[in-house]
Amino acid sequence: MNKIIALVTGGFTGESVVSFKSSAFVESQLDSKKYDVFKIVILKDEWYYEDKKSIKHPIDRNDFSIKIGDKKITFDAVFIMLHGSPGEDGKLQGYFDLLGIPYTSCDALTSSITMNKGYTKAVVDGIQGLHVAKSVQLFGNSKNTSGQLLSSLSLPLFIKPNSGGSSIGMSKVTAAEELPGALEKAFNEDTQVLVEEFIQGREFSVGVYNGKDGIAVLPATEVIPSNDFFDFEAKYTPGATEEITPGRMTNEEKSNVERIVKDVYIKLNCRGMVRIDYFLQAETSNFYFVEINTIPGQTAQSFIPQQVKAAGMNIGEFYGELIEKALEK
Repeated sequence: MNKIIALVTGGFTGESVVSFKSSAFVESQLDSKKYDVFKIVILKDEWYYEDKKSIKHPIDRNDFSIKIGDKKITFDAVFIMLHGSPGEDGKLQGYFDLLGIPYTSCDALTSSITMNKGYTKAVVDGIQGLHVAKSVQLFGNSKNTSGQLLSSLSLPLFIKPNSGGSSIGMSKVTAAEELPGALEKAFNEDTQVLVEEFIQGREFSVGVYNGKDGIAVLPATEVIPSNDFFDFEAKYTPGATEEITPGRMTNEEKSNVERIVKDVYIKLNCRGMVRIDYFLQAETSNFYFVEINTIPGQTAQSFIPQQVKAAGMNIGEFYGELIEKALEK
């Protein structure tokens, strides 16, 4: 008998457009002989399932069920494919924990912590071989902010909304006069902003997951953006970035990276699949942690599907493995 799976998408932020693309790809890959998949859209003003006749069936939030005719449908597990809030910041995970419904992603606490880039760096700092760029976490903007930053950090700088994703609101600053505008752009997306010194090196992104054989690391993707850095346009415009999977690393670099990202996964108490972004510093090859994404994108251009393929795995079976692991809980 097929397992009944809720594939959750949508969201409360601008990342919802990516969520819809990700969920469409996941739905197309899941094995229909094993899973009956219901795509559940969660928006600020409504939660619903839309059937093939374009009829919307509202979610009963008391038990996360839907009613189609006289039939009430409940779910064996939830595949969370909702980027940003409330799918990536722990809110939905806490809700499903209260209902006792298993899900494919990290738990509420881990999701909440990792949504905050500054807090995440503080937690993983201290892992053997892991380095973090010098940074300042801002909780507000003022006329004096730029001067204070330039007195403690060296250009170039990356300016990032602290809790955002998909590189929305992110800027690279190479001159002092660019800083006020970059800060304003970031604060338009979040109440907290992270300012980091630029690390010269090669950029990578790697998937890590807990599957049937335990914690595993996928082949890393080397990222060579045509833009000055890997921004929203570079992420989601086909051809805007050169992506090499597996990325170019020596055996020693590869071994070192795999050990470090497994330690990050364990220290943050991750579940399911995550994606960890990092730099290998020029000349030293030191590992510099950038961020972790607990609901990594699954569009046609996304890294995880590329990496699963490079590992010689079937993407549908990979997603099925995540579901089966969630069902063990």
